[in-house]
Amino acid sequence: MGLSGAFGPVEEWPDQDLIALSAEFDVDLVAEAYRAGVFPMPLHDAGWPRGTMGWWSPVHRGVLPLDDLRVTRSLRKSARHYDVTVDAAFDAVIQRCADPRRPSGWIDQNVIGVYTELNRLGVAHSVEVWTAEGDLAGGLYGVSLGGLFAGESMFHDPVLGRDASKVALLGLAGVLNDGVEGRLLDVQWVTDHLASLGAVAVDRVDYLRWLSEALTLPAPEWGRASEAQLLR
Repeated sequence: MGLSGAFGPVEEWPDQDLIALSAEFDVDLVAEAYRAGVFPMPLHDAGWPRGTMGWWSPVHRGVLPLDDLRVTRSLRKSARHYDVTVDAAFDAVIQRCADPRRPSGWIDQNVIGVYTELNRLGVAHSVEVWTAEGDLAGGLYGVSLGGLFAGESMFHDPVLGRDASKVALLGLAGVLNDGVEGRLLDVQWVTDHLASLGAVAVDRVDYLRWLSEALTLPAPEWGRASEAQLLR
C-alpha cells in the first residue's frame, strides 16, 4: 500500500509511532496528514529544537468501533444531567484541552491556531457538554474528512462532571451514527479511559486500509447536528 505526498510511501515508514519531523506546520499539511493516516503532535520535551513538529502514525492505532461503544447504565444516567452541542464553543473546548496544568500537555498556540482555522473551514469540529446552569463541563475536538473522525483531545471539568468527556464521546457517536456504514473513529492511542468505552488497538496496516475506505464515505451533516442538542 503506497502513498505519495509529504509523508512518502508507507513501505518506507519506520517501524515506530513517530514517522517524520518538520518545522513546517499549516492547515494544508495537517489535512494531507490525516488523509495519509498521520497526525501532528509537537515535540516539546524531547530535546528537539523549539517549533519541531512530530508526525505520528502509531504501529498500534487506537480506534473506537461505533458498533461496540460501551455505554453503561450509570453513564446513560449521568448523560441525562447534561446538554450536548456541536460546534457551539470550539474555541473554549480547544483552550480547555490546552490547559498547561494538564499532565503531558502538548497543545500549544501553533496547534490552537491551525485547528481553529480548520474549524473555520469546516474540517475540525467540537462537541460540548454543558451543565443545566450553562457551564462547560467537558468536550472534545477533532478532524472530520469523509467518513473519518480523528479525535484530537478531550477534557472534563473535575468539579462539574467526571463523566463529561465520556458524554462528549456519546454525543460524537450520535453525529457519526447517522445510517452511513463504515465510518472510522480514530482515537490515536488506547488509554484506560478510552478502553472502558470499547476502544481497541489495530495494526497500522489494518488502520490504513480502513482509512482508505472511510475517506470515500460522506461526512456527517455537522451543520444539521449543530442546530439541535444531542442525547435528547
